[in-house]
Amino acid sequence: MNVDEIYSLLEQEKAIKLLQQMLQMNTTNPPGNEEPLAKFISNYLNEHEIESYIDELEVMRANVIGVIKGNGENKDLLFNGHLDVVPTGESKWRHDPFSGVIEDGKIYGRGASDMKGGLAAMIIAACLVKKADIELKGDLLITGTAGEEFDSIGAKDLLTKECLKNVGVAVIAEPSELKLFTATKGTLWLSFETFGKTAHGSMPEYGNNAILQMNKLITKINEYKFMYKQHPLLGHPTINIGTLEGGVKTNVVPDHCKITVDIRTIPGQDNETIITDMQNIINDLTRENEGFNCSLKVINNRHPVETDINDSFVSMAIKAAKKSLGKDLIPLGVNFYTDASIFVHNLKIPAIIFGPGDERLAHQPDEYVETQKYLDSIKFYISIILEYLT
Repeated sequence: MNVDEIYSLLEQEKAIKLLQQMLQMNTTNPPGNEEPLAKFISNYLNEHEIESYIDELEVMRANVIGVIKGNGENKDLLFNGHLDVVPTGESKWRHDPFSGVIEDGKIYGRGASDMKGGLAAMIIAACLVKKADIELKGDLLITGTAGEEFDSIGAKDLLTKECLKNVGVAVIAEPSELKLFTATKGTLWLSFETFGKTAHGSMPEYGNNAILQMNKLITKINEYKFMYKQHPLLGHPTINIGTLEGGVKTNVVPDHCKITVDIRTIPGQDNETIITDMQNIINDLTRENEGFNCSLKVINNRHPVETDINDSFVSMAIKAAKKSLGKDLIPLGVNFYTDASIFVHNLKIPAIIFGPGDERLAHQPDEYVETQKYLDSIKFYISIILEYLT
């Protein structure tokens, strides 16, 4: 059977209902609470004769893993999406963010774009391939992982599982608006804290102002020059001071100040080198300024991801999109990070990012996914399964 014949087995209402049910399950991270959704997906796969199980990580945290076995002639194909979503925020939503309401061809809900829409489409595609009784040359793994929005606890745990030992390629269903992403920036989140001594605000000479210490550090961070070669898909690295906290009262010399810094790296850069550079800045300031006291902590460290645009799997993805959607895709880069960073760096495999969601709607109020793009992504996922595993 070809992609059109398999896609003809799709019952659109049931596919849409699956996504709505997934959106109605609150997996806001923190705390995550992904386990009920993992169990729901596992049951759904089992009902469609796909072997699946959940992997408990900690209280109310779990991954789900489904497998359609192949004949072993080929490496395995990893489908992945994360189960957790970011908080809904303070802004007012037009619809309940956990309702899955459909309006004007759009399915609304937190995670509709990022990325329950993509994961639901992968699940449906796998079920259709199973229903069509297609012989696969390698295993198809359908995985939903916990914690991508914070620490990737699920992806890191999945790496330890035997089922990943023969994975050859990965598709990540993050929002791409049906575009093909082959490169993503890395992420390095750092926390800096300066420590001083309190004193009365009218006698600052008796204290050590931690905010003024931090001002010296911020100046140096802003002056920091990256060593890099501009990337054709991702451009240049960036640095942003995201938060600042300090002081307890107007008339008290502050003895503590904290900032967090978001650095986005590109392929060819080494995150560890940047961490060393930041520590050297602290060391220089400590040596040059009496009473300067600062600590550095790494909050998040994700490597940039790049799959060669000439890789055979990228060619397969382009071919799959042409066959299924009639689209001529070109490889692109994207600034956000994904669990692809975990899989590519550790498994040494090519990966692509392709999903129905719109990255501009991720983490926004009134998040939605277009119904047609959701359905189109199902067809693409069927097509990439056929390209790689048959």
